[in-house]
Amino acid sequence: MQIQAFYDKPTFTLTYVLWDEESKDAVIIDPVLDFNPLSVSTETKSASHVLEFVKKRGLNVHYVLETHAHADHLSGAQFLKRHLGAKVVIGEKITKVQTMFKDIFALSELKTDGSQFDKLAADEEVFKAGSLDIKVIATPGHTPACVSYLVDDALFTGDALFTEDYGTGRCDFPGGNAADLYDSVHGKLYGLPDATRVFVGHDYQPGGRPLRWETTIGESKQSNPQLKQSTERDEFVEKRQSRDATLDPPRLLYPSVQINIAAGQLPPENANGRRYLSFPLNLKRPTDEAGEPKPM
Repeated sequence: MQIQAFYDKPTFTLTYVLWDEESKDAVIIDPVLDFNPLSVSTETKSASHVLEFVKKRGLNVHYVLETHAHADHLSGAQFLKRHLGAKVVIGEKITKVQTMFKDIFALSELKTDGSQFDKLAADEEVFKAGSLDIKVIATPGHTPACVSYLVDDALFTGDALFTEDYGTGRCDFPGGNAADLYDSVHGKLYGLPDATRVFVGHDYQPGGRPLRWETTIGESKQSNPQLKQSTERDEFVEKRQSRDATLDPPRLLYPSVQINIAAGQLPPENANGRRYLSFPLNLKRPTDEAGEPKPM
């Protein structure tokens, strides 16, 4: 089994191509669609690099696997689906995320049954991508719909668990829950063999160190600064919530979420031929028409 990582520096995102060298069966995990918030425009450079890599090696990509509906980058799943015929997979709890954000973004036409995706994966489900066996592990906490994918000894954790010198994902988005994340990592992922290789969804290069995307379960249990094997649940929840309270929202939060809950599909064209995103104004602190806070 071979694994190639691609790094999107503007969003610190890691995309993976995983394949069987003999059969050429492959999957792509968490691809990126480039987005410029100043010009409010998309590009396919990142996804095109992945596509070129796959085609050069003659890989048969069965699925694009999403670990969750990302809040920091747009998904390139639809671009790769179009050019490779791959099906798009996400955890079955995406319906909860769709329901929450349908109201926040006033997306009256959004279906909340997950039908935008080709497959909704259940916890502990094992499905095949040709010669590859993919096990789904529900790892909620960062979002209610987060899943990790286990293929042989390789675990792809999305935003649940990062490298052992950084920590875990934040839990302050709608539906996020620090106690759930503790149970996901400590109760599920840390139950895997210590030698299990962990491929993370982001690398923020703490201390300016070189880029990394791989650790192990054993290293995480021993050294993760936020959640070791010895960390108590209440301690993690308190520290995670305190840290989250100091964090700014991701730069691409609003465009990312409303596109990614629709499997990476851009909004439909308006009658004037243009596509529009929705941005809730003063979501956490409602105001009147003059911009003054409304009485609570």
